[in-house]
Amino acid sequence: MLILGAQVLLGLDFRSAFEPSFERLPKSSQTIKLASLVILLLTIGLLMAPGSYHRIVRAGSDAPDVHDFATTLMDVALIPFAIALSLDFYVATGRILGFAAGAGQGAAIGAIAIFFWYGLAFLSPEKRKTRTKTKATTVNPTELKDKIDQALTESRVVLPGVQALLGFQFITMFMDDFEKLSNGLKYLHMVSLGLMALTMILLMTPAAYHRLVERGEDTQHFYGLVSGFLIAAMVILPLGICSEVFIVFQKVSNSYAVSIGTAAVLLLFFYGLWFGFTAYRRRQLAET
Repeated sequence: MLILGAQVLLGLDFRSAFEPSFERLPKSSQTIKLASLVILLLTIGLLMAPGSYHRIVRAGSDAPDVHDFATTLMDVALIPFAIALSLDFYVATGRILGFAAGAGQGAAIGAIAIFFWYGLAFLSPEKRKTRTKTKATTVNPTELKDKIDQALTESRVVLPGVQALLGFQFITMFMDDFEKLSNGLKYLHMVSLGLMALTMILLMTPAAYHRLVERGEDTQHFYGLVSGFLIAAMVILPLGICSEVFIVFQKVSNSYAVSIGTAAVLLLFFYGLWFGFTAYRRRQLAET
């Protein structure tokens, strides 16, 4: 539910930069819209991280640290999501009500989101149940069927966002502002389009393979295949996303330094969180 909402807003933020009315916004509002885009991408990076952690650190097995890692990131990810929602409200409503009223609307939406997502938990009279802590190195035996179900679920978490971005990329090519881009940016957009299409194909392959080859049976071979395709898709996905980030920032800011810097920082964030930290964590647990 969290990632679906973030992905819908992300697709809208990407597309908005190519709408004719975007050019008529004040430069400050355009900058805020770009900030909202970056914040949403950080949110999505956090929301997708548990999948790579589960695959790389624990090889799909259940362990307390997998639950703790996922829960922590879900809690943290709601904060940038609320901020991005507030910024989008400010830009959208400010065009009609005036930007002072838009700022009030955005702040109100952000405050309401924070209250319901965090405030209710702190105000609740019921105390949270405390579970007995177990060592992080404890790995619970996980049935093959459960491991496959979890891997397929993690693929389904990533897939809707890929499909939404791919739809945005197709639509963008038929918008008037796309024609104003330089040929280099148009070619980069087509490269990004291919990367996103490849990511979608990789994520959808395990389901087809499961039916056509395994006849719906759960096997160790299929589990290895679905895990491999999921990791491969998460390697390619940031390249496609950051290519589009570069295009959008270059269109709005007309600064190669800002565009390259933003895309590079986001790429490092994705790879660092999804693969760098998980590789470090796996090595750390292997040494304990």
